[in-house]
Amino acid sequence: MYRVLLDRAAEKDLARLPSGIHARVIAVIQALGMNPRPPGCRKLAGSKHDWRIREGDYRVVYEIADAIRVVRVNRVRHRREVYR
Repeated sequence: MYRVLLDRAAEKDLARLPSGIHARVIAVIQALGMNPRPPGCRKLAGSKHDWRIREGDYRVVYEIADAIRVVRVNRVRHRREVYR
């Protein structure tokens, strides 16, 4: 079991999401506590610890620290904005 932590930027991103998408993204983030590398997740190129998971047109970018069993969610944004 991993602890899931949200950065302040991710909290703000979640607050801006439409309600229907918000619930689905929260479910994806909670599931990361059980399995931080679920099917469909991808390692981001150019980074040692960053991963991303898709939920519709939105992306959740997060880091995994296996040594201390923590998942830190950095960003939750639309796919056209998340990698900027």
